[in-house]
Amino acid sequence: MPSSVMPTPSRADGHTPPAAISAAGLRKSYGDKVVLDGIDLVVPAGSVFSLLGPNGAGKTTTVQILSTLISADGGQARVAGHDLATDAQAVRAAIGVTGQFSAVDGLITGEENMLLMADLHHLPKAEGRRVTAELLERFDLVEAAKKPASTYSGGMKRRLDIAMTLVGSPRIIFLDEPTTGLDPRSRHTMWGIIRELVTGGVTVFLTTQYLEEADQLADRIAVLNNGKIAAEGTADELKRLVPGGHIRLRFTDPTAYQSAASTLRGATRDDEALAVQIPSDGTQRELRAVLDWLDSAGIEADELTVHTPDLDDVFFALTGDDVPTQPNQPKEAAR
Repeated sequence: MPSSVMPTPSRADGHTPPAAISAAGLRKSYGDKVVLDGIDLVVPAGSVFSLLGPNGAGKTTTVQILSTLISADGGQARVAGHDLATDAQAVRAAIGVTGQFSAVDGLITGEENMLLMADLHHLPKAEGRRVTAELLERFDLVEAAKKPASTYSGGMKRRLDIAMTLVGSPRIIFLDEPTTGLDPRSRHTMWGIIRELVTGGVTVFLTTQYLEEADQLADRIAVLNNGKIAAEGTADELKRLVPGGHIRLRFTDPTAYQSAASTLRGATRDDEALAVQIPSDGTQRELRAVLDWLDSAGIEADELTVHTPDLDDVFFALTGDDVPTQPNQPKEAAR
């Protein structure tokens, strides 16, 4: 499928939201291995932007470049209004980063982890204690605050990790696969935390291997493949790039089935199942047209189902790879 990049939408007043993150032509290689081959990104302030891609596609490398952990080989980027190459210190002051692996020190308590982070941000002692107490309460960690972090569950460690990231009040947060390895309940808790952050005005740059996570959270999604952005847009825009949407009608009355199959244009027949499949983009208008036709023809279908492409279909079509799901993690239906 050819690559397709959707334009960043304007607000209702016609103005484009300010960019919290922008990048043009970012390149990175390790020896002969090209990891990023000139990618462009624009992340509006106060939104969730999700970067999807197969393992090894360069998602973590992108986060490491934009968070000043490593340097790009080429291209330009601005984060929080600061040039990445010339004002890295100002970028660091404006961002927080939660990586794939927890930064929590298991040998000390959750509270001590928070206070250590406050010291690293040079907060006065009283201010550090106040911020620590507020964040521990916000992330439901008050009861566990005095316990060694090594005793925390995976979900608790992730909550503490993000709480530590928020000590410095960052305007932009990079979350690199924040829910990998968490059980479904902990993942949903983390989704709620991410939504609250954005409601509070924080911009979230999210990489994930869970496609339903991007579908649930992201305002815009980019698919990274072979070092390039294969497509970018809202979840609905990306789904429309993939063909295969259809309405399926199943009948128990052979006469009704034959009438429908012979008169519905473009329908695919399934004589064994007594079913017809009609290409459709899943819109309400198309569904109403099919129902109106059935009524006018006096034909009653016993079962009607609508299939629209999901992000699994988009991912497979754009990357040619298996959909990335973690072992023992069932795929959840998007709501």
